[in-house]
Amino acid sequence: MMRRLLLGSLVLVALSCKNRKNIPDVANIKVHLAVERFETDFFALDTLHLDRGLQQLTAKHPGFAQDFLFNILGTTPDSATKDVSFFIHSYQSLADAAVKKFSNIAGIEREVSRGLQFVHYYFPSYQLPAKLITFIGPMNSYGTILTRDALAVGLQLYMGRDYPLYQSDQGQQLYPAFISRKFEPGYIAVNCMKNIIDDMYPDKSMGRPLIEQMVESGKRLYILHQLMPEAADSIKTGYTQQQLDDCRRNEQVIWSFFVQNNLLYNTDPNMTRDYMTDGPNTAALGEASPGNIGQFVGMQIVSRWMDKQNGLSLDVLMKTSARQVFEEAKYKP
Repeated sequence: MMRRLLLGSLVLVALSCKNRKNIPDVANIKVHLAVERFETDFFALDTLHLDRGLQQLTAKHPGFAQDFLFNILGTTPDSATKDVSFFIHSYQSLADAAVKKFSNIAGIEREVSRGLQFVHYYFPSYQLPAKLITFIGPMNSYGTILTRDALAVGLQLYMGRDYPLYQSDQGQQLYPAFISRKFEPGYIAVNCMKNIIDDMYPDKSMGRPLIEQMVESGKRLYILHQLMPEAADSIKTGYTQQQLDDCRRNEQVIWSFFVQNNLLYNTDPNMTRDYMTDGPNTAALGEASPGNIGQFVGMQIVSRWMDKQNGLSLDVLMKTSARQVFEEAKYKP
């Protein structure tokens, strides 16, 4: 029978994840990031003359206008004017609120640009995006996406956890509180960096044993720490600060749970997803635990392995098999 544990219920020695403060100096790395406020131009369209307006929009925002209309809004050339008109009228109040909330995004631009400096430092051959584009899409659409040459941010999913639309019945059906609490502007830059990491190294661990999925998730979190060294760990993990503190205090208990229940080499997706997907908590570990607790375990294993290496590049880390990282780390909290 699987043992259940309650995080925060035991008095343990605090074993925290090492927070690397040896931050490289990237000040001389030049990043040119042009900012485009697509939502401003989009919601300024004259709905009585949409055909001409959409042509002008496409000319001003080549590439992204098509991405927005066909991939984000989900319209077609035949229904574009009708769909755009309906969307503008439906989302005008959100657009008005976003204009006030994001009247100045210089801070977000600086944070994203700094992240890109670290991307270039660690991955000099990676082609950095040249633009930071903001837009407002449907509620069930994207928060951040990576296009051919831009990082695009859907402001509809960063209006603040208490935004009324998120609290509505429809909003809660789409995004329960454990998700919508992360709809804060402070998550934008971190989510942009996550997209870049996934672009460089697509996750292929689905269907692999749980331990390999955890290590692969840990690799990504480890890299995210290097790309966003000043960002709060709670933002990077998606945990609340209390959940993160509890994980650190109970690191040994969490690991013992997986070992004693013979979960490490389990490949059953009905089992592994309980530990590798977001949720209000990890049921087997109690209500105080975070969802996606597997990334925390994976991060500890990866950190232990990297501590044994001598200046190993992040690229080599990502290309080293998860099984090898686990076996060589000899992780025993």
